[in-house]
Amino acid sequence: MMTWSISWSWQAPSRISCIAAVEGGVVISNGLELHLLESDGSKRWSIKTPFKVHSIYYNNGILAALAAHGFYVISTTDGSMIHDGRSTYGGFNDVMSRPGGGWILSGKEGQLHLFSHEGIGIKRFETGKVRRLVGWLDREHILWQSDDGLLWCGRLGNNYAKRCLEDRIWSWVSRLDSGRLVLQTSSGEIWEGIPHPFGWDHIEKLQSDSLEPMEGIRCGDGWWILGIEGLLYHLSNSSDSESSQLGNEMNLGDLLAKITNDSMVTATRNGLIRMWKAPHLANSERESRYQAAAEAALARDWEERKAIFIRAQQSETEGRLSLAVELYQSLGRQEDVKRLLKRQKEDGE
Repeated sequence: MMTWSISWSWQAPSRISCIAAVEGGVVISNGLELHLLESDGSKRWSIKTPFKVHSIYYNNGILAALAAHGFYVISTTDGSMIHDGRSTYGGFNDVMSRPGGGWILSGKEGQLHLFSHEGIGIKRFETGKVRRLVGWLDREHILWQSDDGLLWCGRLGNNYAKRCLEDRIWSWVSRLDSGRLVLQTSSGEIWEGIPHPFGWDHIEKLQSDSLEPMEGIRCGDGWWILGIEGLLYHLSNSSDSESSQLGNEMNLGDLLAKITNDSMVTATRNGLIRMWKAPHLANSERESRYQAAAEAALARDWEERKAIFIRAQQSETEGRLSLAVELYQSLGRQEDVKRLLKRQKEDGE
C-alpha cells in the first residue's frame, strides 16, 4: 500500500518556470525571482534575477541557472551570484553537473559546452541539436536525446566521438537515474532501459495504461511519472499490478523533482508547490537527510574553499610558492601541489 502524502505546500507569487532539488529542499524560479525553500517549507532566501530562469541544476553548493542567452552560477548559501554569467549565440537549453565537478550545457545551436564549477568555459563539442541531456554513464560518456528523438552517446575526452545508440525514435526520455531511464516510443509505449555506450544492457516494456509523461523520477520505491493531465503514476513492470496514482482531482501540474529517496516535489505552472513524503520509506529518509545535511555543509564550506583557492593563486603569482603549496594541499589539489613542487625544484637548481 502506498503511503505518500503531502507534507507542505507553498504558493509562488507568480508563474513558475522551473524547479530543482537542493540540499533536501527545493529551488523555485518564478517570474524574475528565485526562492530556496528548506525541507520543512521554510524559506532560506529569495533573490531577484536579471532574466527569467528557464532551467536550473544543483551541485555541491552551487546552482547552475540558464536565463535568456546566459548561464549563471549562484551560491546556495545566500543566493549571491558567483560571477556575472556567460552567454552564447542562441543561448542554452539544458544544464547538468559533470562527474568530478563542473557543468555541461547544451547550446541551442547544436553544441555541448563544458564549464568549470565556478562557471568558466573550458571546451565545446559539435553534437547537433540536443532536445535533452539524459545523463552520464561514466566520467567521459554522456547520453543525450537529439532534436529528432534519437538517443546519442558522446565521449567527451581528447578524442571526441559520438554514436547513435540505435535507430528507435523516442517521443520522451527521462533523466538517467542510478543507471536506468524511462522512455516513451512514438506509439505511446513506456519502456525502462539500462544503457551502455553502445546500446542496452537491458530494456523492457512497462505497464503504463496509455500514459503521456511530462517528467519522470526514480524515487523510493520505483519510477514516478507525472502525466500530462497532472496525475502522478507509480510504474510497475509486473503485468498483474495496477499502477498506483497520486493527486486525483488535484492537478499536480507538469513539474516534478526528486528531493531525497523518500520525498519529491510537484509544481503547477501557476505557482503551487507541493512536497510529497513517504513515511513507509523512513530508513531511506534518514539516509537521505544525512546526505542533504552533508550537501548543505559542503555549500557553506564552498565559500571558504573558494577564498583559500584565490589566496593560493595570489601567493603563486607573487612567487610565495611554499605558502601556495600549503594552501593547495589543504584543498586537496594534488596536481597543483606537484606542479609547484616541481617549479620550486627547478627554480632552486
